[in-house]
Amino acid sequence: MTSEPDIVDTAVAAGSFNTLVAAVQAAGLVDTLKSPGPFTVFAPTDAAFAKLPAGTVENLLKPENKDQLTAILTYHVVPGQTLAADLAGKRLSVATVNGANVHIDGRNGVKVEKSNVIQADILTSNGVIHVIDRVLLP
Repeated sequence: MTSEPDIVDTAVAAGSFNTLVAAVQAAGLVDTLKSPGPFTVFAPTDAAFAKLPAGTVENLLKPENKDQLTAILTYHVVPGQTLAADLAGKRLSVATVNGANVHIDGRNGVKVEKSNVIQADILTSNGVIHVIDRVLLP
């Protein structure tokens, strides 16, 4: 067993993913993101969530919007562990856990859709987190 924290514990400890952690809890995805994986998570910061129109996050956290919230969150997760070096110099379309493809451009830094990876390769016991500056919407 590794002593390295998993994706959820790492996000909680970072302190800059409070909105993401609350959303993962509301969507019932904590157990999934604590499972062996591995997963690659493109994790929007609290500041990224704050860029959404006013009331969006509060609305998504309502129980009746759980399916929509789950669809958005799983669009941020790719099966397997993909490091920034694996993306360097490439343009890819990758299937997410949501089932939709996300477009990644690693030719000048790393962009995922319209977001920028602002911190890459945060290794966890069950995958890797890449911090992004915008919420991805499928």
